[in-house]
Amino acid sequence: MSAGKHVVPRPNGEWAVRNSGAAKATKVFGTQAEAIKFGRSIARRDGVEFYVHRKDGTIRERDSYGRDPYPPKG
Repeated sequence: MSAGKHVVPRPNGEWAVRNSGAAKATKVFGTQAEAIKFGRSIARRDGVEFYVHRKDGTIRERDSYGRDPYPPKG
């Protein structure tokens, strides 16, 4: 995982926001929607990538709030 904030599922059904590579969650929420709202706001603040994972752990959404390594051309 590259530098950024991740919204990830927890085994008990909750959702956590954590930094890339971190074992501990920054904050835990009861719903994915709450976790996304919080995670997106801190990703914007910190100017980093933002990832939302599905319940199976795969990435379903990604946004870049920092310097985009692949900016659009034109």
